Amino acid sequence: MSTNTAGSPDAAPSPPASPARSGPTDSDKPPASTVRTLVRLSLPAIIIGVVSALVLWAVEEVAALLEHGLWSGLPHALGIDPDSGWWIFSILTITGVAVGLVLWLVPGHGGRDSATTELIAPAPALTVLPSLLLVTVLGLAGGVSLGPEGPIIAINTGILVWLIGRLFPKVPRQLVVLIVAAGTIGALFGTPVAAALVFTGVVGALKMPGALWDKLFLPLVSAAAGSITMMFLGHPSFAIAMPAYTAIVPWDLLSAVVVAAVSAALGILAATVFPRVHGAFRMLRNPLLYVGLGGVVLGVLGAIGGPITLFKGLSQMAQLVGERDQLTVGTLALIVAVKVVALVISAAAGFRGGRIFPAVFIGAAVGVLANAVLPGIPLPVAVAAGVLGMTLAISRDGWIALFVGVAVTGSVVVLPLLCIAVLPAWLLVSRAPEMIVHHPENAPAQPASAARAGAAD
Repeated sequence: MSTNTAGSPDAAPSPPASPARSGPTDSDKPPASTVRTLVRLSLPAIIIGVVSALVLWAVEEVAALLEHGLWSGLPHALGIDPDSGWWIFSILTITGVAVGLVLWLVPGHGGRDSATTELIAPAPALTVLPSLLLVTVLGLAGGVSLGPEGPIIAINTGILVWLIGRLFPKVPRQLVVLIVAAGTIGALFGTPVAAALVFTGVVGALKMPGALWDKLFLPLVSAAAGSITMMFLGHPSFAIAMPAYTAIVPWDLLSAVVVAAVSAALGILAATVFPRVHGAFRMLRNPLLYVGLGGVVLGVLGAIGGPITLFKGLSQMAQLVGERDQLTVGTLALIVAVKVVALVISAAAGFRGGRIFPAVFIGAAVGVLANAVLPGIPLPVAVAAGVLGMTLAISRDGWIALFVGVAVTGSVVVLPLLCIAVLPAWLLVSRAPEMIVHHPENAPAQPASAARAGAAD
């Protein structure tokens, strides 16, 4: 699960580490998980979860308002069909130019490059957050094929590390980062179960005393607070309306294994070309040029694939499943191909966003395509397996892949099938390239004028 890092050509400036911060200190390390400590830290964890959800909700609401203006209000006022290819091309091109200008000229430069960081990363400086918030909203509203998870976790981490550091100065910084990520994941998926699955491996690796559930306690408190807050705010559900699936037959097991493997292989292909595409865009050096070019390419892809291939893909996924009888096999294959390329371009060209949500759409589209080619495969099985395979390849997390596969279908009956299908899929994924770009350097990017000024000094 990968999004923003400090080692990119357009990474945000960050203050140099002082000698005292050159390595982990006792104040950074999570405290021992005694009952007294867990109870004492529950209040900060609840605050973190609630604030994480409120920030997510506010960002998505602002993005939805801008999206409505760009894709409904403005074209209707001008008497233009918003689904026309040239309108899609124009809006995505303008979005690319707008994001590129922010990355180039606005202080903070949009934070760390989403192509080069993990989902859970150190807190960005507060000065980075306004530009990161701006490019996130522009990307979500403009139809870019990325989700909000990476930037939202970064924004929440920056805000809450600062806030908790002042309200509860004895809470270790590393623990705050983990709790913020858990709260945000709980809010994004609308349930603390997603955070529990993701953090089982994370906290299990922490060198601290206590049982696994002692280590999970505070992240789960935050995730529960975040998910409940989003429920009150009307967070959309992942579940898609589809035919009920009530009984497993042997053919379904083979079908799930094959569909998951094919979907995972497609994700591996995307991950393999990803660093090369990222490097090709960065040859243009200036973010206005390479993000602007990314917007142009996305505009062409959107004009070819249509509106259903735009945005993060949550509502489009429900539309795809609902309208599947009206789509030919060729059209479904085109949608899958366009969305895969759009995901690679969106993440590689410098737009800020996460890759889990569009990966879920692609997996669902693979499942619908499999059902169209072989109608004997039950639709819930095909969709769940497709989502499992693609999410596994993009996130490299079996737990979250299993969770999302079940959540999308809304059927617990598919879970035994997915638990078996994930095994061969993992053998494909585990040694394959990750969808992340690793840079050895950590030099922050600056506009050319600033670099020249520094050289003159």
